[in-house]
Amino acid sequence: MATRYLIIGGGLAGAAAIDGIRERDPEGPITLLAAESDLPYDRPPLTKKLWTGAEAVEQVTLHPAEYYREHGVDMQLGRRAAALDPRGKLVRDDRGREHGYDRLLLATGGTPRRLEIPGADLPGIVYYRTLADYRRVRALAAPGKTAVVIGGGFIGSEMAAALAVNGVEVTMIFPEDYLVRRVFPAGLGRALNAAYQAKGVRLITGDLPAAIAARGEGFRVQTRGGKALDADILVVGVGITPSIELAQQAGLGVGNGVIVNDRLETSDANIFAAGDLAYFPEAVLGPRRIEHWDNAVTQGRHAGRNMAGAREAFTALPFFYSDLFEFGYEAVGEVDSRLEVFADWQEESKTGVLYYLAQGRVRGAMMCNVWDKVEAARALIRAQEPAMPERLRGAIQ
Repeated sequence: MATRYLIIGGGLAGAAAIDGIRERDPEGPITLLAAESDLPYDRPPLTKKLWTGAEAVEQVTLHPAEYYREHGVDMQLGRRAAALDPRGKLVRDDRGREHGYDRLLLATGGTPRRLEIPGADLPGIVYYRTLADYRRVRALAAPGKTAVVIGGGFIGSEMAAALAVNGVEVTMIFPEDYLVRRVFPAGLGRALNAAYQAKGVRLITGDLPAAIAARGEGFRVQTRGGKALDADILVVGVGITPSIELAQQAGLGVGNGVIVNDRLETSDANIFAAGDLAYFPEAVLGPRRIEHWDNAVTQGRHAGRNMAGAREAFTALPFFYSDLFEFGYEAVGEVDSRLEVFADWQEESKTGVLYYLAQGRVRGAMMCNVWDKVEAARALIRAQEPAMPERLRGAIQ
């Protein structure tokens, strides 16, 4: 079976590519091949609004099935791409069916990193990533239940907050000394630790799980530091690995992701990549791979347009956001705690803007409980002008 446009991956990037294609080609046949059985959905609510009641499961689906039929998309859900032959322009799925294409998009995202300790593959451990994972955890998350969350980064911190607001007794284990260590400067990170503890979340910092065993219908986690933790729910959020296997097998350029040019083309001009797995030459900050919602949406749409002949350079500067109890933020650019950080607080560790600097220039900005300033932050980063602290104070408020 052949199609003009074949999209592998049913996440945000894959779904957005349909819109991009249709902006330039209203009629060309599109096939979307996705491993998940659910229609494409919005991923951020899985750790945010679905847990607060702000959204229901049916609201996170991006489009109803009718949308795809009306847009001429053959949705092949619950099917995984098993092999890619760029020379023959063929993809074989896990049921042995072959899909021909003229243009192909790789939008397979990433795979949750798994623990490499005894018991890491026990049934019931949730390596949190998908809507199916949300359903599994939600069914268990009743007041009075206990949970261990392994990982103190984005997923771990968001899931711990989500479970705690639903009455679950949460313990977190992570090797760093404070939450989201890769992004937050020390002062903010320690303030966030205190905020979590005030909400009843137990933090075990500077430690790692050593082994997991089944205990009744739950689990017992042994840590390297000698602690034994019992839990009804065990959630692991220790990052993802970009799903580059298909590209690698096909001989495409890979590294920290699938390598693309500024038009999101891989080393094969008929194959594009977008979203979590794309290593792209960001216009201002240099080559990067970004694992966030806005990047998936904007790159997916852009790749779709280019698949349909646009040949446009991708110049967007994506943003991301998070909600951790009462602390929320939006961030743009490179927000890395190893950079120099200038904090312009209105209220210490609660409200204000963090500027991430390298060689005296702004590479990233995090607006903490400051909203609707993403465009101002983008402009500041793109300007790449010398940024003395006195010039930054009040620049974004």
